[in-house]
Amino acid sequence: MKYINELREGENIIEHYLCKSRQTMKSRNGKNYLSLKLQDKTGMVDAKVWDLNNDIQSFQENDFIKVDAFVTTFNNELQLNVKRIRRSREGEYDPADFVPSTDKNIDEMYDQLMGYIKTMKNPYLKKLLEEIFLRHPVISKEFKYHSAAKAMHHSFRGGLVEHTLSVTQLCDFLAPRYNYVNRDILVASAMLHDVGKVLELSDFPTNDYTDDGQLLGHLILGSELIRDAAAKIDGFPKRLESLMKHCMLSHHGEYEYGSPKLPSTPEAFLLHCADNLDAKTKMIEEALDADSTQGHWAGYNRMLQRNLSRSDFE
Repeated sequence: MKYINELREGENIIEHYLCKSRQTMKSRNGKNYLSLKLQDKTGMVDAKVWDLNNDIQSFQENDFIKVDAFVTTFNNELQLNVKRIRRSREGEYDPADFVPSTDKNIDEMYDQLMGYIKTMKNPYLKKLLEEIFLRHPVISKEFKYHSAAKAMHHSFRGGLVEHTLSVTQLCDFLAPRYNYVNRDILVASAMLHDVGKVLELSDFPTNDYTDDGQLLGHLILGSELIRDAAAKIDGFPKRLESLMKHCMLSHHGEYEYGSPKLPSTPEAFLLHCADNLDAKTKMIEEALDADSTQGHWAGYNRMLQRNLSRSDFE
């Protein structure tokens, strides 16, 4: 199989991919064309179907498709100019080739993350984490293997536990370095900050927004998980519940990024900083991994709005 990260400009390829999105667009001269995003386990690539002729057979989003395409470059990114498409037939592809996965050990990361529960000195937060991670019928089964995003960062199998562990480790490092920081609140909120994504996103290979993901989003869904778990714990302090929900609802940091509240406590602010640091640094890492030139400069990244460069030197 010719994986997406192996594509090079000027090649003609005939290969199977997962169609992650399909849109009918109009060109400047008013002619219809298809704009696609195709995926395998190594990444995603834009594809265009300019000529909607008889060689473009019926297919839908989330179908496995076989394409005959020419590899070009547009805005410094690879793009496929597709000439022929049909649905892939059973037995022509291995579904495992289309599920991107972390290169780290998922079980080891999950065990490390769950180990933080034992470090909680606050008995209510320890019970809260146990209630959500160990007893919730969905979270307890699906968190370990879930994606952390549809496309932005850590959008692969095991991405959620990789991102959550990294943010938790950062918060545990930061907690003793500043006054007025409650370490248990900060670490517990780091462990929980993206737990709602298990309910926001469907499983692979779809990895797309659920109805609740579209209507509510993971900040609200995570806040509801905290509320429901706290209600099961006798005597759970109301203010502690509010402080935990505040960290959840404010961790995107700005209204424009989807936070209904701005961080107002030291724990909420540090959580936002740690989440932002890990997410954006992973975006840089993934962009450099995907760059086919292997030169110093990897080109302009639209999400980060800057040119990215490696720091290698002779």
